[in-house]
Amino acid sequence: MATTSTLEESFKENPQSLQHILPIDFHSIQEVPNSHLWPNINNSPISHDEKNPNVPIIDLLAPNVVELIGHACKTWGIFQVVNHGVSLKLFDEVESQARRLFALPVEQKVKVMRSTTSATGYGIARITPFFSKFMWHEGFTIMDSPLGHAKELWPHDYQIFCDVMENYQKKMKALSFQLWLLILNYLQPSQEHSIKSFESTGALQLNSYPCCPNPNLLTMH
Repeated sequence: MATTSTLEESFKENPQSLQHILPIDFHSIQEVPNSHLWPNINNSPISHDEKNPNVPIIDLLAPNVVELIGHACKTWGIFQVVNHGVSLKLFDEVESQARRLFALPVEQKVKVMRSTTSATGYGIARITPFFSKFMWHEGFTIMDSPLGHAKELWPHDYQIFCDVMENYQKKMKALSFQLWLLILNYLQPSQEHSIKSFESTGALQLNSYPCCPNPNLLTMH
C-alpha cells in the first residue's frame, strides 16, 4: 500500500506534462484516434470474456485464513476476499458517485484536474508516459478528504460525494489493516513492527473505462 507521503514526494520529484494528465473528451469523440490505437501483435482477436478461475478467493472467516493468504501471496501476489464485512450497498454507492463524477462535462472535470506535481485530482493513469499509446481511460485520485475537489465539481451538492468516499476510505483502510496483519502474522513479525508499518494513509483511485466507439479496433482498456 503506497503511503500519502511517498506518493506526494514521488509526484513532486517527477512532474508530468499536460498531455500525460488530461484525458480526451470521451463524450464527444466519434472514433478512436491514432493516439489510442494499440497494435495487435498477434494479429488475432482478443476475447474480453476470458476469466482465469485460478485467482485465489480468500474467505476472511476461514479458520486457516492466515495460511490461505500466505499461500496466495507466495504463489500469485494477488487475491480476492469474501466475507470482508464491507456492505455491497456501499460499493454500489461508490460506483454511483463515480459515475456521477465521470458523467460531468469536460469543462467541469478539468476544474479539478491533477497538477503536474500533484497526486490528487482528475486525469489519466500516472503510468501513461511509459507507453507509446494512451489508454482508453480517465481517473480521479483522492487522498485524505475529497471536500475541496467536490466543492469545485458540485458547488451546491457536494456533501453526498464526500460522505460516500470518506466512508469507503474508512472501510478500506480498516480492511487493508486487517489484511496487513494477516500477512504479517503469516510472516511472524512483531506486533509493534506491523502497526508502525501501517501508519500512513493511501490513495483512493476511481477509474472510468468508457465504451469504445470502434470496438473492433484494439485499444488498451
